[in-house]
This record gives sequence, C-alpha cells and structure tokens, in this order.
Amino acid sequence: MRILIVGSGGREHALTWKLSKAKRVRKIYAAPGNPGIAQIATCVDILASDIPGLLRFAEEKKIDFTIIGPELPLAMGIVDEFENAGLKVFGPNKNASRIEADKSFAREFMGKFGIPAPKFQIYETASEALKYTKTVNKYPVIVKASGLAGGKGVFAAHSRREYEKIIDEILVQHKLGEAGNRIVVEEFLTGQEASVFVLTDGLSITYLPSSQDHKKLYDRNRGPNTGGMGAYAPYPVNKRISNIIENVIIQPTVLSMRDHGLDYKGVLYAGLILTSTGPKVLEFNCRFGDPETQVILPLVDGDLLSSLVAVSERKLSDEPIKAKNQWSLCVVLASAGYPTDYRIGEEISFKEKLDSRTLLFHAGTKIDDSKLVTGSGRVLNVVTIHENLKIAKQRAYEEIKKIHFKGMFYRKDIGNTGMKKMKRKRRK
Repeated sequence: MRILIVGSGGREHALTWKLSKAKRVRKIYAAPGNPGIAQIATCVDILASDIPGLLRFAEEKKIDFTIIGPELPLAMGIVDEFENAGLKVFGPNKNASRIEADKSFAREFMGKFGIPAPKFQIYETASEALKYTKTVNKYPVIVKASGLAGGKGVFAAHSRREYEKIIDEILVQHKLGEAGNRIVVEEFLTGQEASVFVLTDGLSITYLPSSQDHKKLYDRNRGPNTGGMGAYAPYPVNKRISNIIENVIIQPTVLSMRDHGLDYKGVLYAGLILTSTGPKVLEFNCRFGDPETQVILPLVDGDLLSSLVAVSERKLSDEPIKAKNQWSLCVVLASAGYPTDYRIGEEISFKEKLDSRTLLFHAGTKIDDSKLVTGSGRVLNVVTIHENLKIAKQRAYEEIKKIHFKGMFYRKDIGNTGMKKMKRKRRK
C-alpha cells in the first residue's frame, strides 16, 4: 500500500514510525512532514491546509490510504473531498469534526444527549459575556474560544477582573481571530485529567491505551496552557471508573452522534476529568492527541494500519487491538518562551548517541544550511518504554541530558501522577 500522512509534528512522526512497520506498506509520504519523518518516509512540500494540493498529489501518486493528523484540515473538509474523489481516508468528515472544531456545538450536543460535562453558558458578544458577572459570578471559571485555537484557546479566570480581561481580549480585541467569535464559559472542575482514545466506524468501538497529558507549562501543573508538555500511558483507572467511561460517556456519544446525523468515522479523543462525582467530558477531539499519540502507539501490539483501514471500510468489529503490558512516557523539549514568544533556528546537537530503545519524535524541527535546528515551540519528543513507569521516567530524563539546543526547556515531573496512583493502588 502507498500511504499518505498529513501533518508535520510529533504525532505524525509517531504515526509514520508505527505504520512503517506494517507488512502491507510499500511507501509512505508525509505532507509536509519534518526532518525526523524524512528518515523513514518521503516528505512532500504541501501544507496540511492545502486540500486541493493534497488531493492532486494523492491522485497523481495513486495513494491507497490517507491518514489526517491535525484537526484543521478535518474541520476544513479534507475527508469529504477525498471521499468524493473515491479515495480512502482516515478521519471524520467536516460535519462530524464539529465535535472539536465548534466547542459550543459540542457542549450543546453533550447537554442534549446527557453526556456528563461541566455546566456552561455560550456567549457571542462582550456585553452578553459580562452578564455572567451579574448572574452566576463564580470563580474560578473556564473560558474557551469556541473555534480551533491550536490548543491555546482555554483560559482560567480566578477573579472577576481576570474574567473581564479575558473577555476583552477574545471578544473585543479579537486576539484569537475567528476562533474567538463565540465563547463557552464553563464551570471549573477539580480532579485528575485523562485522555481516552477510541477508534470507531460509527457503530463499533475499539479502545486504544489511555493516557495522561501534561498541558501546563511548568511542573506541578502551573503556568499557562500549552499544546502539551509530555504524557504517559496507560492512565491507571479502576474497573468502576472504566465502566462509567465506556457505558456512560463513550458508547452513548458514538451512538448519539449517529442519531444526530453525524457520520463519525475515525479516532474519537475524549479529554476527561475524574471528579468526586464521576468522570466528565472537558472536550472531545476528532483526531489523535499530541503528545499522547507518541506514548500510545508504542504500546499498540500489532498492525495499526489494518485497524485504521477497517474504520474507513466500516469493518472495525473485525479488528480488535491488543496493548502491550508496558508503560510509555514522553517528555516534550520546547523552545524558550513557548507557548507565546519563542525563538526558532537554534541548532540542535547530540552530545552522545541515544539508547537504541529510545524513540525520538520530531515535533518542530527543520534543516537550515545542513544543520538540524528548532522550527517551532515544541521541538522534540523523547519517548521511553518499560515494564516499570519509574524506570521509563528515569531513562527519559537520562536521555534528555544527551540533547542540547539554546533555551531548551522541559518539565521535570512527567509521569509523577501515574507513579503516585500506582503507589496508592499497591497500598490498598
């Protein structure tokens, strides 16, 4: 099979790495890809948002199967265009992608079908949003841009003054552009967060390993939100919580989408918070997570490609997925100043060769004058796998010592929550 992977980050590098191991794969193209992907696939200079260009390329190269990494082309309707041209593609269509691309739609959908979620209000103007201060007026509160904001459209307001400042920036100054034309104001919930991933063809559901992302910039979950500073998998939950997630959240969501006229085929990513009253949905995403994909795929035992193709052909029930009995951990190496004002073009060097068991996924790199340099805020993903989470963490941080670029920044506590949960579990 000739495969096309759309995207350029660590998620797409992990997908390319995993699919390159499938026996049926003859050739993999990535658009636009990155220098890490270029080591195992052919990169083509077509942006993920250039749907006509991607379609022309797929037809010219007789691509057998296309996998869409990022959310933007999905929200733009790339799946619709490819399917209309008779091409096989993995991902939900434009209408179904609204579950991520339009957070106000997603919240109304959850409310209509009884999916556990925070209480919320939707506002389109600053004057409307400021009514919150005269009615509910509870803090902290979460403010979300309804549209796609690259993982940077979620804000926590801890006071009325902070809330009014956020409202002004989004709805008056329009700092998030069209993504902030409408906002969702949600109740602030406390608890551990977990990322749950399922493959679905609209009816059948297959679970991938769960994960825990680390969205805050600094250790102990402090600082601004980012696209994700690291992750580990699987996320340990007990049988009772697992049953609630499956029977109260995931299955009703998939079936309700079908009843609502959403033809959802692809991966459904549920960002959950485990509150004292049970799991609730913070968000749904219509694609693989980043950096969660980088820790999930190393744990998938067997041929992922067959499962993805089965989704596109509505034959998912024939393709169960097995997971290895191991832990996987990813630490994101970021540029100084990320996620706001960061420099790029810093040379990346390796003081010594990485261990052969370590996976290094490129998230934001480029080649400049034959040198590997930083090309974005999130630069590299260091991934280690072991039967013991503590050892996986130790190995990851030992490997990081071998890598250098000016201003390199990373969290030091990735995986700590998982180790604490396992320690409590052993005590019981």
